[in-house]
Amino acid sequence: MSEVVGHVLAELGVSRVFGVVGSGNFDLTNALRAKGVRYVAARHECGATTMADAYARMTDTVAAVSLHQGCGLTNALTGIAEAAKSRTPLLVLAADTPGASVLSNFRVDQDALATAVGAVAERVHTPHSAVADTVRAFRTARDQRRCVVLNLPLDIQAAEIAAPEAVTAPMAPDAIRPGKQAVSELVTLLAESSRPVFVAGRGARGSGSELRALAESVGALLTTSAVAHGLFSGDRWALGISGGFASPTAAELITEADLIIGWGCALNMWTMRHGSLIGPNTTVVQVDSEHSALGAHRPVDLRVHGDVGETARDVLLASSRVGDGAPRVGYRTPEVAQRLSTARWRDVPFEDRSTAERIDPRTLSIALDDLLPPERIVAVDSGNFMGYPSAYLDVPDQYGFCFTQAFQSIGLGLATAIGSALAHPYRLPVAALGDGGALMGIAELETVVRLGIPMLIVIYDDHAYGAEVHHFRDADLGAVTFPDTDIAALARGAGCEAAVVRTVADLDIVPKWLAGHRNTPLLLDAKITSDGGSWWLQEAFARH
Repeated sequence: MSEVVGHVLAELGVSRVFGVVGSGNFDLTNALRAKGVRYVAARHECGATTMADAYARMTDTVAAVSLHQGCGLTNALTGIAEAAKSRTPLLVLAADTPGASVLSNFRVDQDALATAVGAVAERVHTPHSAVADTVRAFRTARDQRRCVVLNLPLDIQAAEIAAPEAVTAPMAPDAIRPGKQAVSELVTLLAESSRPVFVAGRGARGSGSELRALAESVGALLTTSAVAHGLFSGDRWALGISGGFASPTAAELITEADLIIGWGCALNMWTMRHGSLIGPNTTVVQVDSEHSALGAHRPVDLRVHGDVGETARDVLLASSRVGDGAPRVGYRTPEVAQRLSTARWRDVPFEDRSTAERIDPRTLSIALDDLLPPERIVAVDSGNFMGYPSAYLDVPDQYGFCFTQAFQSIGLGLATAIGSALAHPYRLPVAALGDGGALMGIAELETVVRLGIPMLIVIYDDHAYGAEVHHFRDADLGAVTFPDTDIAALARGAGCEAAVVRTVADLDIVPKWLAGHRNTPLLLDAKITSDGGSWWLQEAFARH
């Protein structure tokens, strides 16, 4: 039966599977490989799952993970929880113990584990239902954008059945068109607005051109949530990331808006800074294809149930019918253009706190942004440091930034960078990690080297769990501070080029590496100064 599942998934278009192979998923993994599905071996199941998550996000496809039963699945649970919370279309292929093996060491309630972290639990029930069960799991992952755990009991895997000659992928559902009344109300609100702001989220990542066209017509400024960062790169009216990562100018302009429209965006506490970015007289609209998402995080004045692209096109068409067709000035005034010319974080003056031993994270990030080619893909781990690479490193588009932060777990950044790099191999992959997260996921350094990925790995190293250090300032911090570790030496042991960075001069290795063959990754162990608690973290903790 393993061969049948492998055949079906290959026919359905799954092109990449990540995993760690044990006895329970050995045959299934080889069946996928035999059908031409490219397999990526990770060193830990959580790493494999996060790689697949990132690959799916950066390719807009369904990716797969192959796991051993029991401990293979439990090792992957943090990655599964992240994918589930992010609504990543991911298919987790988990071997399972036979129903009669009640005393097996590997036996756990795998359905309950999946549902406990928000994934969809599916199962191959019998050899003869294998095709239908597999297609159903794939369809749920693709069409509902869900992380699906497909359990494959070993006794059913071992059954002999014939593979179908061909499997036709079910048609994807049509995009949801918004209701005419909702479109009419949104057209009216836009016509009455003089300072509209569009906030695009994950659900808008495929609709950038439609949103740009509508924004130009109505004079709206453009911004994104963190997961959609890069969607409006290069647009002179774009503010960058909204929320905790927003620059002071961007935050001011969003707060001064009289109309905020969330396009495929949750408008949650991070994107709206706990609501502080919404002015007291601002009208709030939310557009989303998920009805349950509308108004889930905050009250909104108008809920529009519809696909982002379809809604933007319908609103643009309806607006052209009621006006003279000429673009409105709206928020796109000369005064705003002047403010936007210095709106990036790197344009904000700061006191460089670098010393001979430690580099200011802002100085480090600006220098890296200047050194690295524009065709890059940046993956950021979680931690106090993460605002610096997110806000200071430019990205070319929405496929230039991967942010696996829905579960707020540290340790996923390096695996995220691997999955992203495989999705877009022509771009320079940049993994931005804290020292805590880097050490937590360090097993995958060997994976980067083995796969020959020309990755730049930057460790923002304060030898601590920085978020806790800066949050619990007056407490005993012995549990969250550590000796200064030579992570560069660990990287060399895994086969990387590596350097310790204490000053800007130490970054001279970067252009030399970029100009070379780049047949091994480069890790920079950047010893950073304390920032007293990053600006975004202070904002977040102040309201917790």
